[in-house]
Amino acid sequence: MGKTSLRSSFSYAIVGIIYALVRERNMRIHFLAACAAVALGIWLDISRMEWGLLSLTITLVIAVEMVNTAVEKTVDIITGEYHPLAKAAKNVAAGAVLLTAINALVMAYIIFVPHLLR
Repeated sequence: MGKTSLRSSFSYAIVGIIYALVRERNMRIHFLAACAAVALGIWLDISRMEWGLLSLTITLVIAVEMVNTAVEKTVDIITGEYHPLAKAAKNVAAGAVLLTAINALVMAYIIFVPHLLR
């Protein structure tokens, strides 16, 4: 394979993000939750440190959801029939998303609840 330009690399990455947003229900759910968290952060006027933590949390959830999608699509290409290892790969990737989503809820609690209780 030949080298691709930096511009092409960014273009492919953006196409991947758009693909995930358009075709993956869970990605849309995570994206809407992220938008709600950002709106709440603006409304509550959270600190710079809190913005940093919120940004990292949102990025982690969305990135892991995209990796999960990549794992699922790759497994689907490789095997068209049931295989226990294919199932395990998909379940482990989904588990990673679940862990990051739980972490996001914990972070939302830590960041937002003190502001809401004031």
